[in-house]
Amino acid sequence: MAFLIVVLCILVLIVLVTLAKCNAFLAFVIVSALAGWWLGMPPQSITAAMQKGIGDTMGGLLIIITVGAMLGKLVAESGAARQIAQTLIGLFGTRYVQWALLVAGFIIGIPLYYGVGFVLLVPLIFSVVYQYKLPAVYIGLPTLAALSITHGFLPPHPSPVALVTQFQANMGLTLVYGLVVAIPALLVAGPFFARYLKRIPASPSPLFQTKDTAEQALPGAFNSFLTALLPVLLLIITTGLLHGMSKSAPLYGLISFVGDAPIVMLCCLLVATFTLGVAQGKPLKDIMNIYAEAVKDIAMIMLIIAGSGALKEVLAASGVSEQIAVAMRSWHIPVLVLGWLMAAVIRACIGSATIAGITAAGMMAPMVAAGQVNPNLMVLSVGAGSLMFSHVNDAGFWMFKEYFNISIKNTFLSWSVMETLVGIMGLIGVLALNTILTN
Repeated sequence: MAFLIVVLCILVLIVLVTLAKCNAFLAFVIVSALAGWWLGMPPQSITAAMQKGIGDTMGGLLIIITVGAMLGKLVAESGAARQIAQTLIGLFGTRYVQWALLVAGFIIGIPLYYGVGFVLLVPLIFSVVYQYKLPAVYIGLPTLAALSITHGFLPPHPSPVALVTQFQANMGLTLVYGLVVAIPALLVAGPFFARYLKRIPASPSPLFQTKDTAEQALPGAFNSFLTALLPVLLLIITTGLLHGMSKSAPLYGLISFVGDAPIVMLCCLLVATFTLGVAQGKPLKDIMNIYAEAVKDIAMIMLIIAGSGALKEVLAASGVSEQIAVAMRSWHIPVLVLGWLMAAVIRACIGSATIAGITAAGMMAPMVAAGQVNPNLMVLSVGAGSLMFSHVNDAGFWMFKEYFNISIKNTFLSWSVMETLVGIMGLIGVLALNTILTN
């Protein structure tokens, strides 16, 4: 009966978000209250559980997500993202311009949130398309695949960070494993798949052509690359140092503090404030305004994650999460596959990768806590599932269709298939990595 109630709650959530067009945060709050009531919790315990879930979830995420948004906004506003793309195009040359944009999408996608990265990169893609007279979908899709992969697999993006917190995984290890899984997924869903898309007709508007910007107005290439990649470099370096060091070593505590994700992101923001802000002649007041705008951009994302925390805590406090975990053990499906499958089903129903990932995580958390699976790999498995089949209920589907001006049929054949390949290759990569780590 408890399992049926949870299924009903997920269905209500899907209906509220899709058919009723309800705000996702409000939908989570409504469903959390209904779930507590249907599961027989005392009324006063329901609100207490919801408040605790929101507090516990956001307590570990607020600094990372907020500071990450500020860093990404500054990378975009300062011209560093454009400098990265231009440098890579010049380095790779005309013949390999697709690869240049793909690498640019991956690097820019690490600090930038998906929607910001999409809007920023599409004009760059179209400028290359017009300049070299190349097929738009063939050139552009691998770049957007790179954005999608960083969004689903790699911290400091909201969904992976939220999953790391829910599964009590290690941020640095998750990032390292995520990079290992992301590269083959990107190659298959990007350049390999794009070879079959050269004949898809697309007529992007000339309005999206980029205007030339004076080189001196952009930050230097080294500065741009280093600032954008600094969070990844610091997390990888500190994680490597900690794994090669005894906990009793004198510097262990200091490196552990410096390598903690919120501190890493704060340090990177302080560096970027100087390298991409003050050193480029921007007044500090203007930089702070950029940061304020960044918080507005991700406010709803944070609320959605908070709402998911409320539902997770209600299910945990009622005891139903543990009941589901026990029941799932009899399904004889590998835990990593099960987490991927749950996220994929919710993604197909709701359309939001973030909601799909964090909703599935609430169901899988007891099994991870019981030590049945590597929590870092579970983050990636759920993340891969949350990127599966994107269709008409996903904003990304329509952004791609309208920006590239292609038919719905060709959007399915290109965008939807690409996202599905990312999800499938992500699962294959996670299972392969799990085999290596357990042997």
